[in-house]
Amino acid sequence: MSELVLVEFKVKPESVSGMKSYLAEILPDTRVYEGCQEIEAYFNMEDAGTIILVERWTSRAHYEKYFAWRKETGVLDKIGSMLAGPPSIQYFQRIET
Repeated sequence: MSELVLVEFKVKPESVSGMKSYLAEILPDTRVYEGCQEIEAYFNMEDAGTIILVERWTSRAHYEKYFAWRKETGVLDKIGSMLAGPPSIQYFQRIET
């Protein structure tokens, strides 16, 4: 069973374009990272400064390993410099219906 991770960024107005470009640069590496099944980025059509990542991972452990790697490589620091506040990260498991 896979797990869904939703990450919400509130991006500084002057950094929206830079954030979109940076995500386009780094997400191909995420897509091939062990355990990543899917990742897509969306911006809010009413507020372009709100960007979400919709991610599907084999397990939360895979995501946490990936997150630690991104922290070690400085990616999270660069993203953090473009944000107006801390990101929101939520974890979900599918309900069998």
